[in-house]
Amino acid sequence: MTKRIFRAVFLVSALALAVGLAFLMVVLYQFFGGQLETELKNEASYLSIAVENDGAKALEELPEHAERVTLISKDGDVLFDNRADASEMENHAEREEIREARERGYGQAVRTSNTLAEKTVYYALRLENGDVLRISSTQYTVAALLGGLLQPVLLVLIMVLILSGIFASRASKKIVKPLNELDLDDPEANETYDEVAPLLGKIRNQQRTIQQQLSAAKRQQQEFSIITENMSEGLLVIDKQTDLLSFNSSALRILGAKAAPQNQSVLTLNRSEPFRRTIDAVLAGGHRTELLQVQDGFCQLIANPVLRRGEVAGAVLLLVDVTERIQRENLRREFTANVSHELKTPLTSISGFAEIIQDGFVKQEDIKKFAGKIFDEAQRLIVLVGDVIKISQLDEGCLPYEEEEVDLFQAAGEILQRLHDPAQERGVSLHLEGGHIIHQTVKPILEEILYNLCENGIKYNREGGSVTVTVRRGEDGAEISVKDTGIGIPKPQQERIFERFYRVDKSHSKEVGGTGLGLSIVKHGAAYLGAGVSVHSEPGQGSEFILAWRGKK
Repeated sequence: MTKRIFRAVFLVSALALAVGLAFLMVVLYQFFGGQLETELKNEASYLSIAVENDGAKALEELPEHAERVTLISKDGDVLFDNRADASEMENHAEREEIREARERGYGQAVRTSNTLAEKTVYYALRLENGDVLRISSTQYTVAALLGGLLQPVLLVLIMVLILSGIFASRASKKIVKPLNELDLDDPEANETYDEVAPLLGKIRNQQRTIQQQLSAAKRQQQEFSIITENMSEGLLVIDKQTDLLSFNSSALRILGAKAAPQNQSVLTLNRSEPFRRTIDAVLAGGHRTELLQVQDGFCQLIANPVLRRGEVAGAVLLLVDVTERIQRENLRREFTANVSHELKTPLTSISGFAEIIQDGFVKQEDIKKFAGKIFDEAQRLIVLVGDVIKISQLDEGCLPYEEEEVDLFQAAGEILQRLHDPAQERGVSLHLEGGHIIHQTVKPILEEILYNLCENGIKYNREGGSVTVTVRRGEDGAEISVKDTGIGIPKPQQERIFERFYRVDKSHSKEVGGTGLGLSIVKHGAAYLGAGVSVHSEPGQGSEFILAWRGKK
């Protein structure tokens, strides 16, 4: 801006100088031209008096550098000329100034020389005897005058241009300085030219609008961040070069990445072939859904292109953690296979025994024995079906029970009473410790949990061992502990004992019987009651299962 102001001031100054100089030259030229005509007229008047008194002899005494004086007779012949030989000069009767002088007593004429660039001014005065006295003087034309003054004029022009440049530079800087010192963050606090006030007003209004827009954009960004950060699904936004533009923490968690790459390709988060194939497909403009295996789980990758004016500008990737669903599906398939296997064993036995009896291969005295085996297998089948039904009901949460106030100590005592005979048969003693605690819970499910834990404590105990049930108040709520002195559970297998049909020692399980669903029922039942179940066990030293309600005292 300073340069533009400088150029404008400098050009205006130079133009004003040129116009002023030209105007001055014209004025001076006109002034000196008029002055010359006046001098010629006065000189002609003086000389006419001398000529009328003394004749042409009066003109012979003129100084050498005097103006040119010519005396012309009535007929136009030249009688005298102080610059030329009068006898050799042509007749002047037709000269303009001579004709005017004869007619009205005086005459004027101006003639310009094309070769010498000079202008000659003539003034003629008619004498009393009819002769004409003419005086002439030479005056330079404007072009000739400028040519003669070219060097000093150029010098003056250069000096004036330099001064104009200096003054223009100072003026432009002085003009721009208040503009450069404007505080645009606070337009109202500026003191500057009145002409700038409308601009500052517009800037102030624009700043308010921009601030409002920025606040709205920041608020929307915060809302978007809050929404995306609280999503369980992962969100990734990429451009058409696969560079990562936006993401949420769930995406990093699902992909197992510690940090998102800055200005890098999203492929650095996952280099698997399905992931790369999905990225290529979505950036080609297609919708894509892919199942990815990440770390120890699975995620569903849903990719959609982002179009701008009909062209792909990027893509939005949605990652849904489907590990639990896949595990449930696998568990359901495994459960179906296990149920089929467990049902097949007693049914095969029942079918086999019944077929032997039907074919008459059994003696009359052995029929009762075979019927007993059929009954045992049928009872085993009934228990298995019952446990499967319980597991299904716990999974669906559709048990027809309501919570009630239950004395946990009394409920544990009733379970031990029911298991007195099986414990006595295996030589296992039962003990109940603790105190009475009233708790709001579902009694049938609680009894089922305690029964399974105590029954397992008896089945997997050593002869002469014990099972101790303790009802107490823990740090966070009521607790029931079931501790035995049995075979114990190895540490690596403690995480799997709550799986359906899982058995630590399959050979020993066949001896003691059971469906393999007891601890699974315990886990799901505890979850239904809003409690947690944990296990502490050492091989050969027994196990302790703790059922604890957190936050309920």
